Amino acid sequence: MLGRKASRKEEMIRMKRKDNRKPDELRPLVIKAGVIKEADGSALVSLGKTTAIAAVYGPRTTFPRFMQQSNRAIVKTYYSMVPFSTDERVRPGPSRRSQEISKVTREALEPAIFVEEFPNSSIEIYIDVIEADAGTRTAGINAASVALADAGIPMRDLVAAVAAGKIGKDFVLDLEGKEEEVTACDLPIAYMPRTKQITLLQMDGELPPKDVKKVIETAIKGCETIYEKQKEALRKRWELNHDKEE
Repeated sequence: MLGRKASRKEEMIRMKRKDNRKPDELRPLVIKAGVIKEADGSALVSLGKTTAIAAVYGPRTTFPRFMQQSNRAIVKTYYSMVPFSTDERVRPGPSRRSQEISKVTREALEPAIFVEEFPNSSIEIYIDVIEADAGTRTAGINAASVALADAGIPMRDLVAAVAAGKIGKDFVLDLEGKEEEVTACDLPIAYMPRTKQITLLQMDGELPPKDVKKVIETAIKGCETIYEKQKEALRKRWELNHDKEE
C-alpha cells in the first residue's frame, strides 16, 4: 500500500514538475559577478528558490606562519546557511553538515586553481546560502567558482555544479526540495567542462550502475549549461569594468 502511494506521488512529479520544467531542465538560473564591493571577488547564484553568495579574499600571506606551505597556496572554504534561509530558522554557527560541505566544496574547487603560483599564501572563500530549496552545495560551488575568477585568481577552468536523480522512469536534473524527498537517488557533481574532469561526485540513494551512468550524464549536461551562464556573467562584469575605466 505504501509502495503504491509512493509510486503515485512519483508519477505526479514526473508528469508535471514545478514551473512546468522538463526532466532535463534547470530551474530559472541567475548568475551575477562582483556583487560585494569589499571582497577581492564575489558572485551570486540563484537556481529557483536557492540562492548562494560567495566572496573571495586573497591570495594573501598566511598567518600564523607555521601554517604556510612553501610550494602552494592554502584554500580555505567556509559554507553556511543564514538563519532565515529556510522555513524553519537555521541555528547560527558551524554544524557537522556545514563543515562537511565546506570540505567537499574546497575539494571540488582546488583542482581548478593554480595554487602552486602562490606559495605561503591563503585563498579564503566564504559562501552564504540566503535562500534554500535544495541544491545549496552546488549553488555555492557555482558562486565560488565565479567569485574566484572575479578575483583574478588563475584557474584551469571554471567549476560548474548541479544535482540530478531519478523519479519514476525519468532522469531528473536540478532537484528541488520536494523532488529530493521522492527521488531514488540524489547525485550532486562538480565538473570542469573544458577538461571534462569531475571534481565532486556524491550519491545519496541506490540505483543500478546503468542508471547511475545516466544520472551522471544528465548532471554533466546541466553543468555545461551552467558553465555558459558563468562565463556570460564574467563577461558582463569585465565589460562593465572596462567601460568604467574608459
